Amino acid sequence: MKSRSIFWFRRDLRLADNPALLAAIAESDEIIPVFIMDQEIASRAGDHRRAYLADSLRALDHSLNGALHVLSGDPAKILSDLMSRKGAASVHVAAEYAPYGVARDSKVEATGIALTKTGSIYAVAPGRVRKSDDTPYKVYTPFFKAWAAHGWRPPVAAPKSISTVSPDKSEREFPEWVAPEGALLQPAGEHAAVARWKLFLSGEIDNYDEQRNLAGIDGTSKLSPHLRWGEIHPRTLLAPLGTSKGHEVFRKEIAWREFYADVLHHNMHTSRDYYAPRFAGMRYDKPAKQFTAWSEGKTGYPFVDAAMRQLVREGWMHNRTRMVVASFLVKDLHLEWQHGANFFMKYLVDNDVASNSHGWQWTAGCGTDASPYYRIFNPIEQGKRFDPEGDYIRKYVPELAHLTKAEIHEPWLHEDGYKHAYSQRIVDHATERLESLERLAEIKVPTQES
Repeated sequence: MKSRSIFWFRRDLRLADNPALLAAIAESDEIIPVFIMDQEIASRAGDHRRAYLADSLRALDHSLNGALHVLSGDPAKILSDLMSRKGAASVHVAAEYAPYGVARDSKVEATGIALTKTGSIYAVAPGRVRKSDDTPYKVYTPFFKAWAAHGWRPPVAAPKSISTVSPDKSEREFPEWVAPEGALLQPAGEHAAVARWKLFLSGEIDNYDEQRNLAGIDGTSKLSPHLRWGEIHPRTLLAPLGTSKGHEVFRKEIAWREFYADVLHHNMHTSRDYYAPRFAGMRYDKPAKQFTAWSEGKTGYPFVDAAMRQLVREGWMHNRTRMVVASFLVKDLHLEWQHGANFFMKYLVDNDVASNSHGWQWTAGCGTDASPYYRIFNPIEQGKRFDPEGDYIRKYVPELAHLTKAEIHEPWLHEDGYKHAYSQRIVDHATERLESLERLAEIKVPTQES
């Protein structure tokens, strides 16, 4: 009888550069490829993320010639049943590091199922890069230097062939999730990821250092959803990078993702709680009408509103505007960062708990930063600087499409700024900036007299 292994796909929905999959193939004659639908996670995700996952699973199944087993339920029970019914001797996975994944795998292993772990979704696994005193890094720049010096293995090719066990009809529980009407999600799957990477590598990456902050152009890689679902591995992106400014800045962006994963690995409570505990004692307002206006892109600040509408339409938001809308929520509306992080988690197809939670905390001033809270983004000046022609605003806020680039960032200054019923400003930024700093002063640690 042929030997069999289960390969449990999780956040690695691809065939290329998948060491755990290669390990399973090397060990057994036949592979049982399986994806286990986690209903707890699915219930927390919004329609955008669920629809993207459904598309990605169909793409993976196509690459496997229809051999993907898709089942829903308790992982331990499903794996135990598959091993028993189909004669699988082992279960192969890539190692998990986020809190939920670690806890899930521990529960599976507690039932007696051994998980053979090979590699991870990172170029350098969290916990691997440490300071000379064997403690983890708390600041990005020294982490980046050590991470780059540590290096990573080169990517490995996809297997030339995979001998798989065909699933029964009952083992094909593909979700029927679709994107909301009017939503425009980017293509999912490994082939889409590779195509996007090749397009970016052949052009925009050379100007990435200059164009990545310009919201009105296609100057970013848009690979974050593909990285989130493991449709492409970061080593595949790092391998061809050179020493030009654009390449170096892109390398640093990948390192930010790995830094946040490392921070969360060492501080698992920070997926929901404060990295800097004293900020839990700051005065915050309760979400009400202003939070609704922020969520709907009706704050009256064009750059903020364009970004929020992009999120709802595409399940994705430009990185520069992610910081701007986060700053507006925390420092103009005085709401806790978790409210914004939860909203992002619902809509973002690239939602990653480490990047999302710590990206929000960085902007909120309670995360990993040398001089955090005083950074308060001016939503007007940010728009003028990073959408100078107003193209980004016009695309997502049609009520302002009639305004010139000199008018569009401050419609309240112009006679016809509101003729298409654009929202009035819900707060005055200058006033709320001062209020935010006053609230900070209330929790500052008093200076000890010598």
